[in-house]
Amino acid sequence: MTENVSGGDLGLTGAISMALGGMIGGGIYAVLGVVVSISGALSWFSFVLAGLVALCAGYSYVKLNQLSDPEGASPTYLEWFADSSTLAGMAGWTLLFGYVGSMAMYAYAFGSYFVDLTGVEQVFGFPFRAVLSLAIIGAFVALNFVGVEESGWVEIVLVVAKIAVLVGFVVVGLWYGSSNGGIQTGLDSLGFEPIMAAAMSFVAFQGWQLLMYSQSTIEDHSDTNPTAIYISIPTAVLIYIGVAIVTTSIVGVAMVSKHPEVALATASAQFGGRWGHLVISVSALLSTASAINATLFTSAQFSDRLIENDLLPQRLDPDDGDSGGLPKRIILILGVLTAGFTLVGSLEGITSFASLTFIVVFGAMSYLALQQRDHEDVSAIPPAIGLVGTVTFLPMMVWHLFSSQRAVFYTVAAISAVVVAVELVYFETDVFDGGAETRAARGGD
Repeated sequence: MTENVSGGDLGLTGAISMALGGMIGGGIYAVLGVVVSISGALSWFSFVLAGLVALCAGYSYVKLNQLSDPEGASPTYLEWFADSSTLAGMAGWTLLFGYVGSMAMYAYAFGSYFVDLTGVEQVFGFPFRAVLSLAIIGAFVALNFVGVEESGWVEIVLVVAKIAVLVGFVVVGLWYGSSNGGIQTGLDSLGFEPIMAAAMSFVAFQGWQLLMYSQSTIEDHSDTNPTAIYISIPTAVLIYIGVAIVTTSIVGVAMVSKHPEVALATASAQFGGRWGHLVISVSALLSTASAINATLFTSAQFSDRLIENDLLPQRLDPDDGDSGGLPKRIILILGVLTAGFTLVGSLEGITSFASLTFIVVFGAMSYLALQQRDHEDVSAIPPAIGLVGTVTFLPMMVWHLFSSQRAVFYTVAAISAVVVAVELVYFETDVFDGGAETRAARGGD
């Protein structure tokens, strides 16, 4: 789905920043409370499990990328190794819905932190959180519509600032916790809950995929991307571990579960007072806003490639790239879908749906990589771990939602069923204009 270009503007530092920014940009602020509400003091272990599976999936992506021609992302690998345009298209669409869920999650967190910071809950009778979420989505839809994007150096600076704030939170929090009652790890209460929570948190580990969509902009990407992936995912895991331990030790599981949307701000107020609360809240606002922008831009780029490969209707980009920009109709559609998700969904429901899409796609890529284990430079161990992990996560998450969040379960199940049905109708029938024609143009499956 991308050009096989070895030259580019970003080096290793820029690639690591891109991957880390995609993971810690808004993920920890949005999912921490959900994870703690399920696994309690063992939330740090949930992040370890999710990060391990994500790292193995990253290995699978790297190997599939090296073996496929052209290089690209999930749809490319399915077309190349499974010889199925239908599966490739469904993977592409599933990822798009996952990105919509991710943006909705970031927008929900943005609005929640803003409300917590200002104390304003209603504006003209409307929930202020929802108004803010819609406003930030609309702002970045407008910016991407006219082609405004961050430069590479701006992204690096922002990522460094985000990491500095979170590392500071961990260091000060550990010192405070050690001096006031000790640090809790929860190792005396192991059970299945951390696995369920790991599944729910999986969306927080998908940001490294940005590298696969931006290979033409990365210098010596065949060497740079693997290194960036293998550095960025463990780094994100370490940050998540520290944040989770500090938050559950200082605030307590009960308080975090009561206010899951603003867990970090609640924790920082305990040991940093008003200024600590302000720093974390502002960081959360900047991080979630930046994550919305980056995900929207990447989703539009990804959609453009799907259109080029006849995996999305050509009518979504009537200019066919002549303007040199992103498909504006796609940007608007992604914005509208994101707004709908963040308005009608709960934080747990949005997080569950987004994680579900990435579990499915990452599991499929691990399976494809495992099939290539006969190649001399492909080890079977990481893909096997990735496949077993995702296959375990999926039923555990479904069971948790069914047993304890029945309304969320039905919502996620209904949305997932609709998404799959629409994908099958498009790729297997001619109900949609272009469905049969594009399959014919591709030569079928």
